[in-house]
Formats: sequence, structure tokens, C-alpha cells
Amino acid sequence: MRRVTVLGSSGAFPEPGRACSGFAVDWDGYRLVLDLGYATLPRLLRHWPDGAVDAVVVTHEHPDHCVDLHGLFRRRLYGAPGAPRLALYCPPGVLDRLGGLEPDVDLRAVFDLHPLPGAYRVGPFDLTGLALVHHVPNAGIRIEADGMVVAYSGDTGPTPLLAELGRDADLFIVEATDRGGETDGPTRNLMTSTEAGQWARRAGARRLMLTHFWPGNDRAAAVAAAQREFDGPVLAADEDLAVMLDTPDRTTESGRRQAG
Repeated sequence: MRRVTVLGSSGAFPEPGRACSGFAVDWDGYRLVLDLGYATLPRLLRHWPDGAVDAVVVTHEHPDHCVDLHGLFRRRLYGAPGAPRLALYCPPGVLDRLGGLEPDVDLRAVFDLHPLPGAYRVGPFDLTGLALVHHVPNAGIRIEADGMVVAYSGDTGPTPLLAELGRDADLFIVEATDRGGETDGPTRNLMTSTEAGQWARRAGARRLMLTHFWPGNDRAAAVAAAQREFDGPVLAADEDLAVMLDTPDRTTESGRRQAG
């Protein structure tokens, strides 16, 4: 089985029945997680009840992308004492941020840290992390295996590096916060659904998945805006949506959203 399952899709804070950013990648039994924001860990455990994860990738230190990593830390520290350390790929600020939650325990007792940006061999994947513009250091993620490519922007403003990140991707997961007028001085640190469609087109991606929706936004309108810019299939990340990677246009939904 080769698939990406949405654990959470909200930006900033969860909506009822939803979670913040998170994706579970299952590649012939190898389990990789992309981000673990608010309320994603219970959903992860529903998909993988044994809690066994091979590697975790976190794009940046904002809690809507990383806070449930602390819950996974506790599950492994107390629930699986003596287990090998879990490979964690992230900018260094992630562990610094989470370390404040429990300063008496070193998170590196559980996690084997590999800093991003960078390039690594991770199980079956060639993983590349590219530095993208955001309020804090953010690494866009590209994973490749057997000719298939999944790319994920994390949070970012518009940048030509998005075309490199998503080049010919079979699935390009792009933030579409659609928070009007979001600026920070001379740079923008988040994007719109229209821009997500534009960058997916420039990258030559095959499928686009919009994510990181600002709570309360109209997701159907976001998809329609992206479709005006991108000719391929456009999906809205929805909790429990599964995208199969062995066939380019196949998607399945493994259940309706449930409170996480």
C-alpha cells in the first residue's frame, strides 16, 4: 500500500471535528509522518493503533504544525521504554520550542534529530528539505521513491522555490491559508488558494492538494479559485482523506471526519 492520509488540515487552531496540519505516509509498510499539529496524534493512532512510526518530518516550530510531537514523545518515552530513538527531521527550533513543555526531560532521549533544510535517505525515500519564507524557519519537503514524488510546502509565502519543490510532483500539498492581507513587512509569509494553483502549475505537478485552511474559510471556494489556475485535479485536504500513490488519479476517503 502506498498512500498519503490527511490527519489534519486547519491552520492556526482546529475547527470542530478537525485537526491542524498533519499527514501520514504509508509506503509498503514504511510509516512516515509529515507534521503533527494540534489534535493530529489521536488521528494518527486511529490509523496506526500500535503507534509505530518509522520517521517524523516537521516543517517548522509553530504549534499548529508540531505540538502533538510532544504527545508522541510521551507515548514512546513511557509506553515503549528502551525502544530505539525515532528519526526526526526538522529545523532545530522545533525541539527548542517543545522542550519548554517539559524541561526536565531531554527530548533527544526519544528523537534522533536530523536538521532541516538538508537532504537525506529516509527508508525508501530520498528526502529533500528546502528553506521557504515564513515567520520562522520553514522547510518545504519533497520525498521521492520509485519514480513517485510527494511535495509539501509547510507554511510559506510566494517564492520561486515552490516550483523547484513541487517539480513534476505526483501530489503537491500546498498551504492555502486565504487570510486576506496577511503581510509581515516587505514579505508575505502565507499564501492564497489562487497562488497555490499558480505555483502548482509552474511546478508541473500532476495533482494539487490544498491545506492549512484558515478556520471558517469556504473550502469549496478555495478549490474553485485554485482550479482557475491549475488544470490538474485539485483536492481539499479533509481529515481521513487518503490519496493512493500507486495510481496517479486515484483517491479514496476512508471515513468521514470525526472529532480528534
